[in-house]
Amino acid sequence: MKQRNKRVPHWAGPAVVGIGLASLFSDMGHETATAAMPAFLASLGAGSAALGVIEGLADGASSVAKLMSGLYADRLRRRKPLAVVGYLLTALGMASLAVATDWWHVLLGRLGAWLGRGARTPVRNVLLAEATTPESYGRAYGFERAMDSAGAVIGPLLSVGLLAAVGMRRTFALTLVPGVIAAVLIAVLVPEHRHETRSHEKVLANVGALPQEFRRLLVGVGIAGAGDFSNTLLILWATQAWAPHYGLTRAARLAMLSYVGYNVIYSGSCYVSGHLADTFPMRLVLAGGYALAVIPAGLLILPGSSWLKFAAIFGLSGLYMGVWETVESATAATTLPNPMRGVGFGVLATVNGLGDLVSSVVVGFLWAISPAAAMSFVIATSLAGALIVAS
Repeated sequence: MKQRNKRVPHWAGPAVVGIGLASLFSDMGHETATAAMPAFLASLGAGSAALGVIEGLADGASSVAKLMSGLYADRLRRRKPLAVVGYLLTALGMASLAVATDWWHVLLGRLGAWLGRGARTPVRNVLLAEATTPESYGRAYGFERAMDSAGAVIGPLLSVGLLAAVGMRRTFALTLVPGVIAAVLIAVLVPEHRHETRSHEKVLANVGALPQEFRRLLVGVGIAGAGDFSNTLLILWATQAWAPHYGLTRAARLAMLSYVGYNVIYSGSCYVSGHLADTFPMRLVLAGGYALAVIPAGLLILPGSSWLKFAAIFGLSGLYMGVWETVESATAATTLPNPMRGVGFGVLATVNGLGDLVSSVVVGFLWAISPAAAMSFVIATSLAGALIVAS
């Protein structure tokens, strides 16, 4: 009888599927808005420096929310409501761009959305780890990332269609619908698991007591992440490169469609890299992903604005990012003991968020001065992160 109760569950159970569907709908909503945001900012007279500040500050706020959520999650008897609230805040923040009239209004909406995204991320990762087994972490996290990126494929396509049909502001407003659906999916399909709650003091002490292997992972993640600039910058650069040839409107649509291609490749990369992480040493798979980021960065330095050049940049960026986001989470789940997962995932997400803050601001400003300097910075951080993770 005991043996039956200890039966290993299938890795793609209802909770894993529920989390994956929530990621799909949430990403569908905020990526619909994200794809339109660079063109919207351009219409407001804002350029790459303003976009870098918006994305950097939003990522910084998200990193704080991730840390607080991770710390607080291990004190809660029920973690799921925090995830539900996070999904709702993301939906409301992106939909608020419908009433923006200046670039700082976009900043406020993005900040609110990314605070919600930050609050939900560690909790979602803990719920996902509890829904499967260590032997299947790579596949489970790869599935969730693949579903997330499927939403990121649908979102920009919706954005292109909705912009033509209903205009910019109504497009932003309509993103509220899939965002709310995501919150409902988490509330209905994902069960709670009993866990040992910890006092505030004990949780803070556990930050310093995180396993050494995990802390070494954080160093590599942080250094590589310092060059992981926002995808909205890539969309903006493609738009600016193509605008003299096609006009701003058509160039923006082509850049958004290129971002769809990015997410198609990202989706496949998430799932494949998850399987690779369950088969080969996770750290080597992750280091390979970091090193791969060097190629699109090098291509961005080359002169020219051909479609083929940017297709390779978007495609290779999707390929390496699928490895990064999947294998970082899977490696963390493997190295963290169960009572410290909330704290650990919170710290991991915070390190990622701080890296995004540095990268978006630094790369955005460097690009305005010298694209070669901006991409040299990306190449250096990617290679350094790969060496640290592989050692």
